[in-house]
Amino acid sequence: MTARSALTLAALASAAVAGLDPVTVGAPAVDGMDFDVALVSDTRDRRWVVRAPRRTAAAMMIDIEARLLPTLAARLPVAVPQPAGWCELPEGGRCVVYPFVPGTPLFPADLVPGEPLAAELGRVLAAVHDLPPELLDEAGAPTYTAEEYRQRRLSDVDRAAATGHVPAALLARWEKALEQVGQWRFAATPVHGDLAAEHVLVEHGRVSGIIDWGEARVADPADDLAWVALGADEGALDAVLESYAMARSEQPDRHLLDRARLAGELAFARWLLGGVAADDSEVVDQASAALADLADRLAADVPGSAGD
Repeated sequence: MTARSALTLAALASAAVAGLDPVTVGAPAVDGMDFDVALVSDTRDRRWVVRAPRRTAAAMMIDIEARLLPTLAARLPVAVPQPAGWCELPEGGRCVVYPFVPGTPLFPADLVPGEPLAAELGRVLAAVHDLPPELLDEAGAPTYTAEEYRQRRLSDVDRAAATGHVPAALLARWEKALEQVGQWRFAATPVHGDLAAEHVLVEHGRVSGIIDWGEARVADPADDLAWVALGADEGALDAVLESYAMARSEQPDRHLLDRARLAGELAFARWLLGGVAADDSEVVDQASAALADLADRLAADVPGSAGD
């Protein structure tokens, strides 16, 4: 569908929340393929985020968030968005409006060994993974066993291969990693499912919030470490993992980091598949270029790749 304008989103926000009279509206720092998003300021100097789904699958993600977020707010040591209002959309589904969660994106490259932020990130991730799995099940989020999730990853690789945009060396690498069944014996945990710099917020040197929970599921804890495994330097990554392991109620399995690095690589394939599903040639081109660059870097044996 055609993207909604910022003014349309501001009008939806006004309809969703009583007393929200927009003054300014702008685009978020990072856009996505699943939602139209805008930042709205009102006459009372409050800031709001309005999100409207572009597709049916995204509408389902909003519904899962609606059921899950109040529970997360009571159990996690950082802020999560809290829905303040809803508005039904003419084409089906609904938009959600919630107060802006302050903070700036946490880029893994900015993590410094020995500084508190790396250790705190590890503790926050541990808190997410120690949530009771039934909380996500009750919210309607998907639940996978370790073997089901390995098969899901294999399916992702097959679908990505069918696009013709993935270098053969990457496909061979991923298939080999997924065939190592012994590395896929893990205890499934609640995960955010889409962690990236723009979804983990920092304020005053502390992790201040985690946003965009629509892909939460019970699955592989390695997924939530992928963005750090690929983006942080070795010392910072070690600090995150050490803090994470100490804070977990159960010791992580010994192949966690291997799967995290693989998940980081497979994120490029899912980006490609998202562009194909949205029929967005620009995204497909960008993802294809990123995959080619990844293949070149791995061929040069850059430290930090999966299986190193």
